[in-house]
Amino acid sequence: MTILFVYLLLINLTAFFLMGADKKKARQNAWRISEKTLFLAAVLGGSVGAILGMWFFRHKTKHWYFIFGMPAILILQLAAWLLLRTVI
Repeated sequence: MTILFVYLLLINLTAFFLMGADKKKARQNAWRISEKTLFLAAVLGGSVGAILGMWFFRHKTKHWYFIFGMPAILILQLAAWLLLRTVI
């Protein structure tokens, strides 16, 4: 359980800081982090960090696929977690 906690902490921090880094790059007209990478970080367990990063940095908050996609990923992850807890 400790390894899972450390993994989730690291992936959520990564997703959070990816949002911040992409926002900074957007302001500087620099090479951006792909949306695919941002979603991948969320799918790999960083959905909470991605959502918090979106709102903290005010980034991607006008894109419907982020507004609905990130919470949808979180809901699916929570449902999978609850399902696994009842099975195991």
